[in-house]
Parts: sequence; C-alpha cells; structure tokens
Amino acid sequence: MSEKTIPILPCRTIQPVLDFYMALGFEVTFQQRSPNPYAAVQRGGIQLHFFGMRHYEPAESFSTCLIQTDDVDKLHETFRTRLKATYGRAPVRGLPRIGPLKNTSHGVRQFLMTDPGGNCIRIGQQTSDDQHHRPAPKETFARAVHHASLLADSKEDLAGAAKIIDRALRLQDERPTPVQLLQLLVLRADVATRVGDEEAARSAIAAATAVHLTSEERESVHDDLQRLTQLLG
Repeated sequence: MSEKTIPILPCRTIQPVLDFYMALGFEVTFQQRSPNPYAAVQRGGIQLHFFGMRHYEPAESFSTCLIQTDDVDKLHETFRTRLKATYGRAPVRGLPRIGPLKNTSHGVRQFLMTDPGGNCIRIGQQTSDDQHHRPAPKETFARAVHHASLLADSKEDLAGAAKIIDRALRLQDERPTPVQLLQLLVLRADVATRVGDEEAARSAIAAATAVHLTSEERESVHDDLQRLTQLLG
C-alpha cells in the first residue's frame, strides 16, 4: 500500500493564489472553474490543492498546513528571492507574506508563509527527535526572548510580543548581555515592521546595529543578524 496526504485549502478566488505559488516556482497541475472553483499546484514533493469560497475572508483565516523539508534554509532563501523578484520586496505583512527563518523551542527550524487566501504554510526541518516545547528559561532576558518569539512566530500575536520585549528593555535593575540585547532588538524591529510601525522599526534597527558583538557572539546569533540585514534592505 502507498498513501499520501494532500491538503485542500480555502480561498476567496483561485487566480491570485495560483499567481503567488507560480511566483514561488510551483506548477499549476489542475484548474477548473465549474461546477466549483478548484486548482492544484506542485513543486517537487509539495502538492497543495485549493477551493474557492465566494464569501470567504482570507484575513480571518485559520487554515494552515505543515510542509517538512530537509533543507529549510535553501527553501526560505529561494522563496524570499522569488517573492522579491515578483513584488519588488519580500512581503512581511498583510497578504501574502513570508516570515523569518528561526529555530523553534520544539526542535524544528522553520518559517511561516501566508498566501493570498490567508492560508498559513508552515515550512520546517526537524532538528531534534524531541518534538516537545522546551521549558522557558528562568533568566529574565532569555525568558523574554523565548516568550516573545513564541507569540510572534507561532501564534502571530505581534502586539503581545512587542509588549514583552518593551517591558524587558525598560528594566533598570537588570541588563541583557549583548547577544540578548541584539535578539530582543531584532525581534522588536521585525514585529514593528510586520505591523507597519516604521518609527519603532527604525529605532530598534538603529539600536541593534549599534550592539557590539565578538566574532563568537556573532556566530551564535547568525539568524538574527541575517534578519537584521533583511530589515535594513
């Protein structure tokens, strides 16, 4: 026996969704307009199907699926490059959008991508056999990074993430290490960019750029520095 699962995801209209996936390098393998709008796309081993719903609201969608890959870094780079070529930038807010590449607290390296239909595509590579969420650190700033990252990238609660980061940065009796400070500032800039708060984004980017790190520290925050470069560009 041989089985496979193919997600069937909703959208208001089919064509903008197909245009998005074709920009990413997918091929449209099937499309019909009646008796109901329906289409399928494929890129390598990834297959996604879509159906149209006239009164569907993409901005309120909870539809999601998981794509597992053995090279998430390459896929993220490819998708960002293709989206930038199509839209003039890699969109980070609104619909469609693509999120940053990060190591999660449950043993997966992943990024989130949301298509014009409001479907959140979680693309990840397993980095640990233990798929349970790691407990939050006890140290103040490591804990803030942990919880803010969860809110921003797993729950997409950007306001909640910003509140945690701002509270941590206002502390007077404790100070973060340079690495922790950079992580907090880059995440704050990312969150601000995703909600369209340009002033807060510029402030956090400027502060993050001014953080001095040793070569060893820079290596430990490679993803954060890469995200900072993306935000600067």
